[in-house]
Formats: sequence, structure tokens, C-alpha cells
Amino acid sequence: MRLGVLDIGSNTVHLLMVDAERDARPAPAVDRSSTMRLMRYLEDDGRISDAGVAALSSAVGRASAAAARFGPDEMIGIATSAIREATNGPAVLDRLEQVAGVPLQVLTGRQEAELTFLAARRWHGWAAGRLLVLDIGGGSLEIATGIDERPDYAASVPLGAGRLTREFLRSDPPTEPEIDELRAYVRAALAPVAKELAALPAPDRVVGTSKTFRSLARLAGQRVAVVGPEERRRMQLADLQDWTPRLAKIPAEQRMELPGITPERTYQIVAGAMVAQRAMKALGVDELEICPWALREGVLLRRLDRLGD
Repeated sequence: MRLGVLDIGSNTVHLLMVDAERDARPAPAVDRSSTMRLMRYLEDDGRISDAGVAALSSAVGRASAAAARFGPDEMIGIATSAIREATNGPAVLDRLEQVAGVPLQVLTGRQEAELTFLAARRWHGWAAGRLLVLDIGGGSLEIATGIDERPDYAASVPLGAGRLTREFLRSDPPTEPEIDELRAYVRAALAPVAKELAALPAPDRVVGTSKTFRSLARLAGQRVAVVGPEERRRMQLADLQDWTPRLAKIPAEQRMELPGITPERTYQIVAGAMVAQRAMKALGVDELEICPWALREGVLLRRLDRLGD
């Protein structure tokens, strides 16, 4: 069975398709994305601009056409924080559903955290023990922890790399006052989450998902193994603390010359690094491991579970 997920996120419109059968690992068939950086299209009143809606429609149209060429048995459409929080979100969603030709489910922040946690649990297995999973998106930071496939605790915090870049880091490279203001905001936003997590058992393994963590780990982490086609990396807080202020002093165009910093991430990698660093510090994490599976894989895995039932 060929299953596909169309993910309309804050940074990208992403199409992932897998060939799946019961009790087998999903085999990737198609993996394509279009960079959006949707936060740059937000108006002061919180609506997505006409130009942003047009860009979204074009990207969704391309993804839908690509999906049709590969003949999925079923397509799942999801939208995350950018659509969820936009003041014209329902109208934008109606238009995108017409373009996509499939219903689009707007996930809550908690659902994003839970599905990402499921993907990380399946990837790392039961031997990983209690997991703590961190995922930095364009609009939000998802945090989840637990011992089972459903987390004991899941939260979504408005600390996405794209959102914070738009709201705080207006200069290129950012100024010291901008950095200080962002640092204080991130610290305050994480404080209640850190307090709640402190009351729970400590994790046996900490996992970072999302392209932001993968980019930072290529820059500041260490390659520790290769598992099949997957590269496994770990990143220590000390290394990230060393790199974050250095990134903030480099113009966006020059950051692309660094390992792991891609053109679509270069403008928001400073904010992403600050969130990653502060989250690790606030939650008492000295080292984390990068997981290649995240939200889209979680959506597909949940669907496959229902198929098996």
C-alpha cells in the first residue's frame, strides 16, 4: 500500500510517500519539499497575505501533482501552526483543500508533539527507555516525554525559528539588543515547561528532531555512526553554546558556507540555535541524539496502526 502525507508547515510544503505493509518498516518512495518561510508573509493583524496564499497554493499544487504521478492509495493532508494561528486560517485552508484535492487536518500543538514522539519512539525502540523529544519548527517548539508510545507529557511553545526571527531578529546579522531581547523571551517561555518536566522522571535518552536540529548537529555535533542510509549524530550543549554566538555575528548569506546550513535555513538558524541551546539548558540536557523521523512519519505510523486494527 502506498501512503502519502502532505504537510503544510511554517517553513515548507512537504510531500512524503511510503510503501507500507503490515508489520514492516515503511519504505520511502517520494520525499519532496518546497521552501516557504511562511512567517515572512504574515501581516501585522496576523493574516497570511495574498502573496503568501498564492505562494502556498502554488507549492501545494506542485506537491499534489507530484503525488498524483506516483499513484498513492491514500493521501493524508495536515497543516500546522502557521495555518492554525493565522487570522484568515479557515479561508486559507478552504482554498488549499481545493488545490490539494484532499481534506487538510489542522493539528493542535499537542497533536504535533504526540505524533513526533511516536515517530521517535518507533525509530529508537523500547530499549531507549524514557524519551525526551524536542522538535523546533518554523512556528513552534514541541516537547514530549514518556516511556510508552504516547507521551506522559506533551507541550507546544511558540518558539519556532521562523516566528522568532520575524519578531525579534530584524537585522542581519542581528544586533546585541535584539539577541538580548530574544534570549529573555525564550527563557521566560520555557520556564513553566521546565518546572513541569522537573516533576517527572528524568529521561534515559534525549532526542532532537526537525531540520533545525539536524542542521545544528552537522555544524556543532559529532557523527557517531551510520545506520543503513541514515547518518547518526549527537550534539553536546557545550558545542552548541560555542557556536550560537558565532552564528549570530555572521551575515545570513555567509552562513550558507558553513556545514549543515542550507539556504532555506540560513535566515532563521540563529533563532533556532538560541531556542535549542536554551531548551537544552533549561531542561538539564547535556547531550542529545538526532532522530531522522518526526511529524510526517508519526502521521503515517498512526495511520498504519489503524490499518492494522
